[in-house]
Amino acid sequence: MAALFPDVPEALSNTVRIAEACELNLSFGTYHLPPFPVPEGFDAQSYLHHLCQEGLRWRYPQATDRERQRLAYELDIIHRMGFDTYFLIVWDLCRFAREASIWWNVRGSGASSIVAYCLGLTNLEPLQHDLIFERFLNLGRVTMPDIDLDFPDDQRARLIEYTVQKYGHDQVAQIITFGTMGAKAAIRDVGRALDYPLSEVDQIARLVPGGPKVKLADALQEVPDLQEQYQSQEHIRRLIDTALGLEGNIRHASTHAAGVVVSDVPLVTYVPLHRSTRGSGSDEISVVTQYTMEELEELGLLKIDFLGLATLTIMRRACELIRQRHSVELDLNSIPTEDPAAYELLSRGDVMGVFQVEGQGMRRVLMKMQPTEFSHIMATISLFRPGPMEYIDDYIDRLHGEKPVEYRHPALEPILRETFGIIVYQEQIIRILTGIAGYTAGDADLVRRAVGKKKKEALAEHRASFVQGAKAHGGVSQEVAEGIFDDIEFFARYGFNKPHAADYAVLTCQTAYLKVHYPVEYMTALLSVERNNTEKVGQLIAECRRMGIDVLPPSINESGFDFTIEDQGRATPAIRFGLGAVKNVGEGPIEAIMAVRAKGPFR
Repeated sequence: MAALFPDVPEALSNTVRIAEACELNLSFGTYHLPPFPVPEGFDAQSYLHHLCQEGLRWRYPQATDRERQRLAYELDIIHRMGFDTYFLIVWDLCRFAREASIWWNVRGSGASSIVAYCLGLTNLEPLQHDLIFERFLNLGRVTMPDIDLDFPDDQRARLIEYTVQKYGHDQVAQIITFGTMGAKAAIRDVGRALDYPLSEVDQIARLVPGGPKVKLADALQEVPDLQEQYQSQEHIRRLIDTALGLEGNIRHASTHAAGVVVSDVPLVTYVPLHRSTRGSGSDEISVVTQYTMEELEELGLLKIDFLGLATLTIMRRACELIRQRHSVELDLNSIPTEDPAAYELLSRGDVMGVFQVEGQGMRRVLMKMQPTEFSHIMATISLFRPGPMEYIDDYIDRLHGEKPVEYRHPALEPILRETFGIIVYQEQIIRILTGIAGYTAGDADLVRRAVGKKKKEALAEHRASFVQGAKAHGGVSQEVAEGIFDDIEFFARYGFNKPHAADYAVLTCQTAYLKVHYPVEYMTALLSVERNNTEKVGQLIAECRRMGIDVLPPSINESGFDFTIEDQGRATPAIRFGLGAVKNVGEGPIEAIMAVRAKGPFR
């Protein structure tokens, strides 16, 4: 096996055995992209170039050499890596979405590409935000690019249906995931199998701390009550010992929330398939692969993430109401992101219903920060995570001039100026490696990833290489270079993907804009989308009342299925409670009520 496939990872050993048994040539290390139909006279490369040149004229009416050179560079890398067709496939999906009036958003490092910007995949201009293409794609990367697409959660199925129709039922499938048995679940399952009293098993399970990474062996060491029962009661020891043997094993199969795989030939050529155990959200696709996402990537199969994002549904519905009531046309391209009133709303902590910043912790940070520009929102989203969270106060103090901004070396100032001397983004690490130690951007990204994995031998090697490069390329002393690498080593574990932060910050600023300028429409859309979440509906109604918006009770004669706006005979508009949000009232009865009501109001 090792002699035949020396580079195949251990996770694929089963794939290799099946391939040998079936005499399949899976061509490990190559990509199996479906062909994309291009107009006559074009191949994939020339058609992608044609679309990008058209996009360049659209995005940059007065394009500079910088923009043209960046586009040419990216197209060259994309072609050399064999991904022309990949970009055409994603462009076609977005073209369909645009023509079908389906909103979408690109998240992740794909937004750092000027090719993606010129194709209209993303609205984030990469040069303005200093986004590095190599963070997304470089010649040292051995996996396929991954442009994650967010769609409104009530329209995601239409994109999957289109993909199936375009490439065929036998070439498209969703992706399997395997749920493993956690510490608490293992105890409960073993207790059920051993027919122990439910109350006793539950009492033992409750002694295990909660959390996805909690191990039963650690709980035994750290929880005295659990340890005492384990040592003193033989049947409890049997329960826990058996659970220890099962912990971490696969418990069930389910379907990946977003991933869809598309192949160049029927998928059964490459992977075994499995009948889906639940509805996929579309009647057009009913099978899943029996290999997980990681193994499919190793096989070189195309994976596209169709992510359902409720925020896009809320924004689309709010903009529909705004158009109906105010004749103002708004969409993701035209909702402002640099609006003073939106920043004031965020600064006073008025964040209920605003994307990504609803939590109490984030609210406190925004109120202390008092953001006044887009970069502040990007930094907030990036810093508010375990690890970099300890630098939030430093960032805010430096922002307000209460602490001096210091750099280990003057060469760091242009790289870290926007974040006041603190490394916040992965791209800043790449800039430090290239600007100070002379790395290429592709090599710098490989170092960033390697350092983030904290392998001791690799760390020592990269440290020596960086220090030598910093001394030779940047004239940096050994002591300062060591200190800079210490920072890289710490922040590589926590540094945020800058285009991902920018993508999310766009939605944060846009939802804040809608809430502050069109509060009734935005809150009505929020309530309609959240109608099945009773707790959230209660919170949103309280927020409406705090904002001075009346929420009228459900009415057999006035309510629609969703929440609606009423302003006839009222000094200020109010929101009418939707019948669809009334507990235990199904969609069928509501449709019947509304059909009868159309003939005249109920007496």
